[in-house]
Amino acid sequence: MRHMTKKHTLSKAKDQRDALLRALATELFVHGEIKTTMARAKALKPYAEAIITLAKRGDLHAIRQAARHIYNKETGKFIDLKTGEVFDEAVADKKLAPQTVLRKLFVVIGKNYTDRKGGYTRIFRLPPRRGDASEMALIQLV
Repeated sequence: MRHMTKKHTLSKAKDQRDALLRALATELFVHGEIKTTMARAKALKPYAEAIITLAKRGDLHAIRQAARHIYNKETGKFIDLKTGEVFDEAVADKKLAPQTVLRKLFVVIGKNYTDRKGGYTRIFRLPPRRGDASEMALIQLV
């Protein structure tokens, strides 16, 4: 029997679908919310929540597993790895590291959800897109 095999295929091949979800998850973690179609938002929700669960664990193996599922690009800011404080430019008296998506995920986002057992994202319905009347959604971190 084929129980629990339903996947959101998004009318794409597996490699294209993986790249799309990886890019959407990366931008969700950078900006905190993104506007996309309803189908993509519904497909992104379990994908992003599994990555946040890894960030809550916080060990080296979880970091390496999460690095497989998001693009680790720099955000242009600096972060204090001990406190999780974010700065727009480097401060002379503090030891700061460039903020990447992976660092933000594990230092900031993972710490925000330590006492939460799930449901890290929410989806809001938006009016349809003007060009093709596609159903739109806003997905954001809670």
